[in-house]
Amino acid sequence: MSDLQRILSNNKAAEELLESLKQELKVIQNEQIQRKIVMLQTENETLRQQVDSCLKKLVSLEVAHGKVQIPVPTSEEVRAGNGPTVVKMEPVAQPPVAKQSPKEEAPAKLQQAQQSESKPPKEKKPKKEKPAGGDGKQSAPAVEEPPIDVGRLDMRVGRIVEVSRHPDADSLYVEKIDCGEPNGPRTVISGLVKYVPIEEMQNRMVVALCNLKPAKMRGILSEAMVMCASTPDRVEILAPPEGAVPGDLVHVEGYPRVPDAVMNPKKKIFETVAPDLKTNGELVACYKEGSFVVPGKGAVKAQTLKNVQVK
Repeated sequence: MSDLQRILSNNKAAEELLESLKQELKVIQNEQIQRKIVMLQTENETLRQQVDSCLKKLVSLEVAHGKVQIPVPTSEEVRAGNGPTVVKMEPVAQPPVAKQSPKEEAPAKLQQAQQSESKPPKEKKPKKEKPAGGDGKQSAPAVEEPPIDVGRLDMRVGRIVEVSRHPDADSLYVEKIDCGEPNGPRTVISGLVKYVPIEEMQNRMVVALCNLKPAKMRGILSEAMVMCASTPDRVEILAPPEGAVPGDLVHVEGYPRVPDAVMNPKKKIFETVAPDLKTNGELVACYKEGSFVVPGKGAVKAQTLKNVQVK
């Protein structure tokens, strides 16, 4: 076979291969087109269903509001020349309105316009003040206040964990007293410099009156008071019973313990109680005939001072 014949043969084979590839490409394109058509038809069907659903909801809402529905003619009815069958939907019943004749309507409108112009603007009425209680409802009866006695005092066992001289007052100690509270020790100012050496103050167990209103003493806020047996010449710090720990509550026999959170100075609770706070012949601190005690541990006592004031 000459070179020319071989070239012609190869050229023919190439053309046949190219034609075959073209046919395959057409088949592939047709398949893709068909798949695309099927996908679009599916999407169109989904959209049609959504439109039908929305249309039904719209018709239901219009019917509920009394709108008359007129069916759209089908394509067969259009081709046949027949009009649609009209279905009359009954509207929702509306309250009857009295009709006016045109002659009556015009004067009525004129009269309404004149009345609206002649009416002065409405004045805003002042709001009525609500009675005490805030919501206008009958307030609950007030809780009866306990009697003014030693039960209103919040006395607790404490330990002096730190003590120093007041920087601005020679007669005062500044103490940190642990009363068993989560927020830490209380700062207390006491006028005991002349009566108790500072070395006897450190780590000493005391009874602290904890619900006096905090007050500044020479610039430092005092949050409690150390209870003492006192005469004009001598002062002794009351001693809790052995075994008492910071935070133990001090009770007075015969008087329920119902302490105020903070005693109101205007009610003079402590001033009313104070004259009856004394030690007895056995050194026990008392209110009238009731002894100061830490339940289960014993009585609160002075060291040597009998029958003297406690303050």
